[in-house]
Amino acid sequence: MEHPWWRLLWNDRREAVFDIALVVGLHVFVWTLGRLYPGVPGIERYDWIGGLWLAHLLNTALGIGLLARRRYPMALLWPVAVISVAQALLIAFGPGPFLQINLPSDPWAPGLTPLVVYAAVVYQRRARWLMWVLIGFVTLVCLRPWTFPDTDTVLGGALWSIVPVLLGLSALGLRDRAERAEREQELRAEQARADERARLAVEMHDVVTHRINLMVLQAGALAVAGEDPAVRRAAEELRASGSQALTELRDLVGVLRRSETEPQDHRADPPASLPDLDELVAQSEAVGMSVRFTVDGRPGPVTSAVARTAYRVVQEGLTNAHKHAPGAHVDVRVLHSDDRVRVLVRNTATAGPREPNDSGGGVGLLGLQQRVELVGGTFRAEPVDGGGFEVEAILPGYVPTEESADA
Repeated sequence: MEHPWWRLLWNDRREAVFDIALVVGLHVFVWTLGRLYPGVPGIERYDWIGGLWLAHLLNTALGIGLLARRRYPMALLWPVAVISVAQALLIAFGPGPFLQINLPSDPWAPGLTPLVVYAAVVYQRRARWLMWVLIGFVTLVCLRPWTFPDTDTVLGGALWSIVPVLLGLSALGLRDRAERAEREQELRAEQARADERARLAVEMHDVVTHRINLMVLQAGALAVAGEDPAVRRAAEELRASGSQALTELRDLVGVLRRSETEPQDHRADPPASLPDLDELVAQSEAVGMSVRFTVDGRPGPVTSAVARTAYRVVQEGLTNAHKHAPGAHVDVRVLHSDDRVRVLVRNTATAGPREPNDSGGGVGLLGLQQRVELVGGTFRAEPVDGGGFEVEAILPGYVPTEESADA
């Protein structure tokens, strides 16, 4: 999505409205002063440049340039420094000033110098040493210490240059404190989430794992003691499914209980590989789905939690394509790199009647997204051009779990 043009200068509309109102207000204020006090003492001093047109042009340009003070403060500070130094040199060694000066104690700097200096102190983040050098030149020209003890000149120059610097430094201090308070609030919220995750992990471990263990033991006993071969097979399948669910649940509980701030020891985590996705693809093809499966890169070892999450991504993508896009062609891609695995499932538009009574409402994708984010990955599921749909997950190669921590 393209950003609006005003994003080049401002972060939000409030800043844009404020700066535009500031510039318009300044121009109206200057125009009003010019109408109320049209006379300029010593106007003949500016005859060498044909009048005050250059002063008006420079002040107008700087006024419009204030619209960019938040993003490009140095683009305003440079002209102010050059104009101030040029004014001082022309007064001392040349034909005279080119900026309007009403009183001898008026600063030899543009009228918008305080705003420009303040903006530079607050918004300039890089090359601040150069900013301070330029501000130093502007301050020297404004103060004119060689006129001491002319206190009017020194006070006027301080008001034009030093006071904006002090106000800018105060604003920086307030902003830093606000950012620090925001970071502390985020840390407290993250700690609260970690505590809640640990509490949920304990409950899952104490309740769910115990129940599944009992189910697996009972299914195993039935497989041994049952007399009917069909019953024994069903019990063995139930025991195997329960064992697999127990392993996955322990992985998820381990991720929940594992603190993100603990050191991660890759050597302690037992390496694994991705489950057999060919069998999953073959099952989809057996029900009439057109699937193309490709693997790019050299498969490397990953942790068991990541391997099972990748399997679930492919499984959910194929299930959604079967339910919501019958007759569509599906592409399943797995891309391996040194430290991550990218899983992509994309289907074209539907080419047949959909199954009635679709259920789920996207809950499967929501749960899948939570599972991917739980292991530190990123998840994306969205429509694509042509009426198709795409599910993508980028998973890290290593995710610490309780088992890896105890290994």
